[in-house]
This record gives sequence, C-alpha cells and structure tokens, in this order.
Amino acid sequence: MNFDHTEDRRMLADLLARYVAEQYPIDKRHAIARSPEGFSREQWKQFAELGVIGALFGAEQGGFGGAGFDIAVVFEALGHGLVLEPFLPTLLAGSALAQGGERWVETIAQMIAGDCIGTLAHEEPGAHYELQRVATSARREGGDYVLSGHKAVVPLGAQAQLLVVSARTAGAVDEAEGLSLFVLPAATPGLRVRAYPTIDGGQAADVFLDQVRVPASALLGAEGEGLALLEHAVGRGVLALCAEAVGAMDTAKAMTIDYLQTRRQFGKPIGSFQALQHRMADVLLEIEQARSAVINAAAALEAERSTRERALSAAKYSIGRIGTLVAEESIQLHGGIGMTWELPLPHFAKRLVMIDHQLGDEDHHLARFIALGAAQEAASAALQSARGAEVAA
Repeated sequence: MNFDHTEDRRMLADLLARYVAEQYPIDKRHAIARSPEGFSREQWKQFAELGVIGALFGAEQGGFGGAGFDIAVVFEALGHGLVLEPFLPTLLAGSALAQGGERWVETIAQMIAGDCIGTLAHEEPGAHYELQRVATSARREGGDYVLSGHKAVVPLGAQAQLLVVSARTAGAVDEAEGLSLFVLPAATPGLRVRAYPTIDGGQAADVFLDQVRVPASALLGAEGEGLALLEHAVGRGVLALCAEAVGAMDTAKAMTIDYLQTRRQFGKPIGSFQALQHRMADVLLEIEQARSAVINAAAALEAERSTRERALSAAKYSIGRIGTLVAEESIQLHGGIGMTWELPLPHFAKRLVMIDHQLGDEDHHLARFIALGAAQEAASAALQSARGAEVAA
C-alpha cells in the first residue's frame, strides 16, 4: 500500500508547518493561553481562511478533505506548535453533525468558516471512557425533550456557541441501545457551564443540564441510535490526538537533540556520551513506532468497524505509552533546566501527558483492543462453524 501523501496534502502540510513556525511561537501561545477565552479568534479566522478547518471535512459538508490522512496531516502540524485553537472540538462536533443529515450542512459550513464554534459534551464523571456509559437522561414531553445531567471536561465548553450533547432516551446507564445525541445552542435555558483551565494550557468546562427543554428538531439522527454517530466522531478525534502527539514528539525530540549537541561537560558535548546516545536512540525508534501506528489508523479510518476501531485503539495505546516515554526522557536528558517554565520543552511534555487522558487513556485502549480482537475471533469462528454445517448438510 502506498502511504505517500497526495500533492494537495503535501502542500497543506508545508503551508501549515510554515504558518505555525512563523506565526505561533511559544511566547505567543503563552499569551493566548492566559487570555480569557483560552484561544485566539483572530488566529482561528486565519486558519479558516487558509482552508485548514475545511481540510477536516468532506466535500458533502463543504470541506475538501475529511479522510484519515487529511486529519493526520493537519493535527501533526498543529502538534508542532501546541496550537490552542478549537480544532479538536470542531472535529468532534462537526463529525457528529455530518452523520445527522443534510439539515446540519449549513451549521458545519459556519464551523468551517470559523464563525461558529461547536464542541462535544459527552464524557461524564465515573464513565471511565466507556462511550455507552451515559447517565444524562432525555425524556419525551409532548413535542420536546427534557435533558438532565452533568458532563465533565468538555473542551472549550464555555466558549462554544453550540454543544452536541449525549443523553439516554432508553435503557440502563451502560447499555449500547437507547443513547441519543442532541444539538443545543449554548444559550439554551437551564444549561449551566463552569469553566476551568487544564494543565496543558487549554480550557475545559463542566456542563450542567437542569431540566433543559429542547424541541424534537434538536435530536441528531434517530432516537436511541446515537452510539454509532458518537463512535464515528470520537474515532476521528482519537486519530487527531494521535497525530498531534506525533507532531509534539518530533518537536520535543528536536529540542533534546539540539541540547545534547550544545550542552558541554568534561570539555565535550554531552551528546557524545554513549549512555545518552543509547537513550536518545530508543526515543527515536519509539517515535517512529508511534508514527507507524498513526499511519495505520489513518488508513483504516474508512474500513469496517472492527478493523477501524482496533487500529484506532492500537494507535491511542501506542501514543499513550510512547508519549509518556518521550516526555520523561526529554526532560531528564535536559537535566534541571528541563523543568523550567521559560523553556518550551515542559509545555510539550505536559501536552503529551494530557493527550494520553483524552478520549481514553493507554489502559482503556489496550483493554478495548483486546476485547475487539476477541469479539472478531468469536465472530469468525461462528461464521466458519456455520459454513461447515452448510457443507455437511
């Protein structure tokens, strides 16, 4: 299989890499992180004008990309600069809306233009990353739905104008059936948001829904069938995070190599010491392993469910393990200076640690990968048994 990028993707990668390097230095990122909104609307509009947001969506939604490698190219470049603008929330919310039919195309077009910020409000306290585990309820009252519940760590939940909210219309808390998605404007009465900063310089919020009444038109897709839409959107988010982590790892690697070649001890660069060379060689090999996992996940994004989800979980597991290794080794090879706020490196390390905990951590995705494999083997065995019975008959 040919994994070389198309000419359009190479041009997008080069354009975005130059823009991030020139227009998004670390001191500017710090200033943006300290701002009340936690991101720059001016930068967001610039990204929209460059077509970067549009690369995350297909032509049927008004974009010009939307494939796995389009998402990977964009987020790897963003990872090089620790970009704070709402790419992940937009991808999550927009991918869910894209599965809801033509009526949401105009909303996605506003997102692509940078005029509307959406986010996905799904995770809940105690859910342990399980997509189907939703306690927030949505009961039908006449022509409306009434939502009640609590969503946690919603990315840019206080800044978004639109929230895609998961709620249970039927079934028990952890059942796959009975899960529905709703599209809520941020100004909806009864919706309350408590914002807070995250350790990596981003912004998140807890969202509280107290008897929030919405019309039936707010339902995204069919009632009780929201898990498939949610899995589709989160899968793209997982790929995006993995690609972003590879970009951040590359930058941390480059910083560390530069330090090893510059810092001198006993009259020579510390990078000439064999013990440090061996440690750095391990880091380089692990980063390439992470890159391969992202390529595999991007290639499998449009495959059948079992193949797709196993590839995504394998990539997220690899990123969690390798990201932690790169963060720890980079800081340790820098010595004491590696922990100073003024150096860009610790900010990359914090982001790598945070990525591991977004949309499922290392342990969750390892267990999920194993469970999906067992289910795949069981289905294959059942199919072979059925075919054998047909032959015998």
